[in-house]
Amino acid sequence: MSIPQSGGGPIERHEQMAEYLASGCKPSADWRIGTEHEKFGYCKDTLKPLPYAGQRSIQAVLEGLRDRYGWSPVTEGGNLIGLTKDGANVSLEPGGALELSGAPLETIHETCDEVNVHLREVKEIADKIGVGFIGLGAAPIWTHDEMPLMPKGRYRLMNDYMAKVGTMGRDMMRRTTTVQVNLDFASEADMVQKLRVALALQPVATALFANSPFFEGIPNGHKSWRSKIWRHLDDARTGMLPFVFEKGMGFERYVEYALDVPMYFVYRDGEYINALGQSFRDFLNGKLPALPGETPTLSDWADHLTTAFPEARIKKYMEMRGADGGPWRRLCALPAFWVGLMYDQNSLDAAWDLVKGWDAETREALRVGAAEQALQAEVGDIKMHDLARQVLEISEAGLKARARPGAGGMVPDETHFLNALKESIDSGKVPADELLEHYHGDWNGDLTRIYAEYSY
Repeated sequence: MSIPQSGGGPIERHEQMAEYLASGCKPSADWRIGTEHEKFGYCKDTLKPLPYAGQRSIQAVLEGLRDRYGWSPVTEGGNLIGLTKDGANVSLEPGGALELSGAPLETIHETCDEVNVHLREVKEIADKIGVGFIGLGAAPIWTHDEMPLMPKGRYRLMNDYMAKVGTMGRDMMRRTTTVQVNLDFASEADMVQKLRVALALQPVATALFANSPFFEGIPNGHKSWRSKIWRHLDDARTGMLPFVFEKGMGFERYVEYALDVPMYFVYRDGEYINALGQSFRDFLNGKLPALPGETPTLSDWADHLTTAFPEARIKKYMEMRGADGGPWRRLCALPAFWVGLMYDQNSLDAAWDLVKGWDAETREALRVGAAEQALQAEVGDIKMHDLARQVLEISEAGLKARARPGAGGMVPDETHFLNALKESIDSGKVPADELLEHYHGDWNGDLTRIYAEYSY
């Protein structure tokens, strides 16, 4: 999850909030790709999740990365909670999952190299202390009580609040992981078209990357349990944002949505001040109960934007948030999938033509169907398998049009990063299907086999 934002002065005009979003607009030559992925750590001998501190712990992994590979520490309350280097950062999810938030890079070749280096560094440190890491959308066996809450003030506040809204918020915090990509937009109109396509096709990403068919040791009836969890988290801050498809959508309309998302906190002097359920609109008027008489800064606004969790969201860039965490090949496939759709205008137009006739009910039904059945989902006359095939063809065309070479020019473009997804289209099987086949087949119901066979 996001780290505290900084650098914003006082909000003196309502328009500043939309201007903050609009300040992310940049020409296509300056568009970049930022890939984020999370993974669960565990002790190899016990197969239990890592505690924060101790010889085999999240803290030990962070210290190893700091000391051996020159990452700079990020601390809170005297605890090491993250690392930064060269525009990237490593951070902790609430239940101890380790996240790489990659630097903004020009090509998927570069972002995949970044993933490779990171996983190699993590593995070298982890192997020395008897720790493993695995990429899955949800913790397959561990219970809530087995998952430690990391020592971050933001997480303590969220943990209390999540028990009061929805039914699965604390499951999201501790027992889910994702891979996402952050992309740029050129203008308000470009943002609107991209956000509409991103939301409408997020269920396709959920289906193709579905990788969480187990929970607390047994099959859970879903291909992406992570997606189900997000649907039952907090209706005030999650979902498919139907207003994005209405006339008049723009930066200001997104501001109005975000203002109605209940607050979590205000960050002051290294401390998270409890503002749970309070109104940013009241904050603008100096009437926030948590800080009476005080008005917000743009840094507060930037922090608040990180507490809205729709399937795709905007800050100064756009985040695609619908995919389960997973194996190495899909960590590179996710940015390839979305870059092919979003960074070539012909492909973006083709993707919009594909989805522009859908209503909100269809988009939501696809979201539910993707979580439950992945490529086997059907909504009306839409078959997810056929839809995913069409979308992948559009994405591949976009990557070919980008024509960004790699390997010193030996590889002409980025299309090979889609190969894992093409295999799913050819077979009709996503990672969740393969895991279920193992569970009911050669694993003979022994889910502990997943750690040895699927860890990085």
